[in-house]
Amino acid sequence: MTDSIDNGVIKIIEITGVSTTSFDDALNHVVAKASESIKGITSLEVTRQTATVRDGKVARYELTAKLSFVVR
Repeated sequence: MTDSIDNGVIKIIEITGVSTTSFDDALNHVVAKASESIKGITSLEVTRQTATVRDGKVARYELTAKLSFVVR
């Protein structure tokens, strides 16, 4: 079965990744962790990016995304 869908159901979940390095790293955490239990992720939409600042520097990056996958 392919990851595309013409008829059926697509489920969307929201997940937040955290990193002390970058938003890109936080996004990679989101996809890697979700892929451990969800097969066939087809797309994602970044819905929010926030950062915590300490002593004038970014100390923590948070990225929230909606992940889509086909329900089989």
